[in-house]
Amino acid sequence: MNRTDFLKTLAGSALTVSALAEQSLAGVSHAGTSNTILAETAPFKQAPLPYDFGALEPSIDKLTMEIHYGKHHAAYVKNLNDAVKGTEWEKKSLEDIIKSISKAPAAVRNNGGGHWNHTFFWEVMGPKKSAAPTGAVADAINGQFGSFDKFKEEFGKAGATRFGSGWAWLVAKGGKLAVGSTPNQDNPLMDVSDFKGTPILALDVWEHAYYLHYQNKRPDYIKAFWDVVNWDKVAENLKKA
Repeated sequence: MNRTDFLKTLAGSALTVSALAEQSLAGVSHAGTSNTILAETAPFKQAPLPYDFGALEPSIDKLTMEIHYGKHHAAYVKNLNDAVKGTEWEKKSLEDIIKSISKAPAAVRNNGGGHWNHTFFWEVMGPKKSAAPTGAVADAINGQFGSFDKFKEEFGKAGATRFGSGWAWLVAKGGKLAVGSTPNQDNPLMDVSDFKGTPILALDVWEHAYYLHYQNKRPDYIKAFWDVVNWDKVAENLKKA
């Protein structure tokens, strides 16, 4: 393939990605913003995104958010509803399903985890307010890890070294904080997880969360994530834990 043909192929690929994004959002109502509420409602539904799709730029680009929320997360919700239909899991809360996930079919585990994890993820991000936590969160992090920079290093390592797809987590556990990761759509609340605790902060390190903007540079994505952490929500999570 010569240089001209290569550039044509590359351009065509970009148009295909854009078209897919538009198709995935077709039929979704926009109430004056980029926030959406999808049609899937029974028994589980996707909450509206708490900010516009482009609100996290340049750390997380608008197109990635549109596809991630409007296609990937939406698919987990639809597939979860399909998986629980007509079963004992249909009448359980998502939290109860997650905590006893070892008893559930694989489709419920994968899609239930995907729905819970993404719902949590959207809430711990937001337009940039402050680059570092304050108050109780700062005290807890400094007390556990020595400094915020050391915490970021440990959290970043958990995300960067998670082989394949998965999540990095900050959890409350036994009165202390801990950093770890889980594979696929598992999370620390699941009874099958090797890393357990109450989630305080999460980072999606599946490739679909960053590949359009960062390609294979996962560490760059992790570094940019700190600019969009909603520390108010993290403080709320810590207080509840």
